[in-house]
Amino acid sequence: MNVLINQEPLELPEGASLADALRVCDPPAVFAAAVNLQFVPRSSYAERVLAEGDRIEIIAPITGG
Repeated sequence: MNVLINQEPLELPEGASLADALRVCDPPAVFAAAVNLQFVPRSSYAERVLAEGDRIEIIAPITGG
């Protein structure tokens, strides 16, 4: 199945979870994730099964002043 991570295409096996996708894309140490613009709590990454065409956003915090 094909999904997008930060607008980049990624092919994953059917039934892959958000946790599976994150292992492939190697996100920064601190980040938040959303699927189809819906925030997913870190504790739910393994249970959040992805579907064809899902859009995953990896959001890193920005610090400064």
